[in-house]
Amino acid sequence: MEHSSSHIRILLADDHAILRDGLKKLLASSPDFEVVGEAADGERAVKLARELKPDILLLDLAMRPSGFDALKALSQDPSPVATIVLTAAIEKQQVIDVLLLGGRGIVLKESATAVLLKAIRAVANGQYWVGSESVGDLVKLLRDLQAPAKTHPQPRFGLTPRELQVISSILAGYTNKEIATQYNISEDTVKHHLTNIFDKLGVSTRLELATFAMSHRILENK
Repeated sequence: MEHSSSHIRILLADDHAILRDGLKKLLASSPDFEVVGEAADGERAVKLARELKPDILLLDLAMRPSGFDALKALSQDPSPVATIVLTAAIEKQQVIDVLLLGGRGIVLKESATAVLLKAIRAVANGQYWVGSESVGDLVKLLRDLQAPAKTHPQPRFGLTPRELQVISSILAGYTNKEIATQYNISEDTVKHHLTNIFDKLGVSTRLELATFAMSHRILENK
């Protein structure tokens, strides 16, 4: 959902007071930003995010309790806050973990000021942001990040040939309607296949399904 308010309401969460103050002053220089709260630890960040319901949570990944713990807790909320993770360094697997936990953006602390401001505006308007640019196709990004090496075929977890086809289409970014057209079946049938796939793989979203399929290489030599 695109942000329509005149101000983007931001919650800052970082255990370094100097960095928080610097961020607050930086954001105050932009008329469309409003800092509505500050947190010095993960528990406080979760509490304030639920109380204040900001548009954006800027979350330090290295806080104690960890930023990952805060992100995981917030991901359980019915309408999770759009979170941008700030970090000094991050590995590919951590990028994947952040996105799977509902994070909407990842910005390195060494980035130029303009990058952070662009990231906040992009995420407030419903986009994802990783590094220095917005991301349009999240499934493609995850597939590129995983980049699995060729190996021996992995177990298929009891998936039928049709279910494997549906998974392949999900990874390609197709909607249920497009998958139905592709295989000349009804959308209800596609939904039935997805329910069975989710049950067999122990996942609950298309994003989790895509990541599971890639990490277990279940489509290799399909």
